[in-house]
Amino acid sequence: MRFIRLEELKPGMRIARPIFSKKGVMLYDRATVLKDTQSIQNIKGFGLIGLFILEPAEPVPPMTEEDREFERFQTMMAFQIQDEMEACRRKKKTEHISMIVDAIIREYGNLKNKITFIQGLRSTDDYIYKHSLNVAILAAMIAHTMNIPLADQHSAVTAAVLHDIGKLDVDQKIFAEREVSAEDRIRLLHSELNGFDLIGNLYTSDPNMKRICAQAQHMIDVQDNPEELKRMKPVIGAKILSVADTYDSDTAVRMDQPPLSEVLTLRKMLNRPDVYDPQVVEALMNSINILSPGTSVELNSGAKALVIRVNDNDLLRPVVLTFERNEIIDLSDRKTYDDLDISDIMKTMDNRHVIDHDALKRMGFA
Repeated sequence: MRFIRLEELKPGMRIARPIFSKKGVMLYDRATVLKDTQSIQNIKGFGLIGLFILEPAEPVPPMTEEDREFERFQTMMAFQIQDEMEACRRKKKTEHISMIVDAIIREYGNLKNKITFIQGLRSTDDYIYKHSLNVAILAAMIAHTMNIPLADQHSAVTAAVLHDIGKLDVDQKIFAEREVSAEDRIRLLHSELNGFDLIGNLYTSDPNMKRICAQAQHMIDVQDNPEELKRMKPVIGAKILSVADTYDSDTAVRMDQPPLSEVLTLRKMLNRPDVYDPQVVEALMNSINILSPGTSVELNSGAKALVIRVNDNDLLRPVVLTFERNEIIDLSDRKTYDDLDISDIMKTMDNRHVIDHDALKRMGFA
């Protein structure tokens, strides 16, 4: 599976992920072949920056009904958030935010099992709306996993939906630039502050809303200032928002640079407990599937391997099967493999994506 920008699409390519309308109707299913230039022009009308395309000989990767529903929910809710954000800016009052938050919590704030967090495609026009939705979904799952009071969960998810509303005041093309100028950075900072003030005005009876958004952003902004970090006393909602915001921002398919893998993003946060609360990061890791069986990875030794068993006690050290030697390595065995680690996830899908379950059973893995 590869990400192909719209201008590079060609007839004969196969779509790797389904495309839904704003009402949740599937427009293009997986494995749909782009037959001609007209079909490509139709897709360009959706405002996407590109598509995930299957390799020529690649089988269609597994996709559960939960995965499909997640992508459908993302598409529908992003449009609802867009409409509501615009209404908040025009009318300076909320009308349907609570309904949106309730829907997110209902779908993803009460899960008993982990989900596969699928990153959708974004354009310059819908980047903020889709980012806000994903952060809200992550916040709902983290808050539920941490078992915090429902009121705090509702506040965290609401703040996640609205935290970037100020950025709508700047030219959205800024999010597509590889390097942001000093002037644009100043404009972005002012827009963020104006957005926090708007949130404060929208929730005059609940000052915690503005506090969550401002504190979460400040924690990230001053991460190179240890003294300032020590002085901060962020509320739980801000801790959740900073983790969810960073995870989605880093792992999203961005317009300016390739995304970080889930592994690298989690390591980044685990290495900065002064910025990202370890309990919140752990709750994130316990909410989403990371290094699931079938994931192709690269070890710090340079060897390529396949994850065959999850390590619930340390998700970043699972049991893997190396490709070259066909050797099973239990990375949780620190005595034997303390110097061996997963350096990153392999994104291309030509690395043994399809698992031979019978062979694994014969080797003693259920």
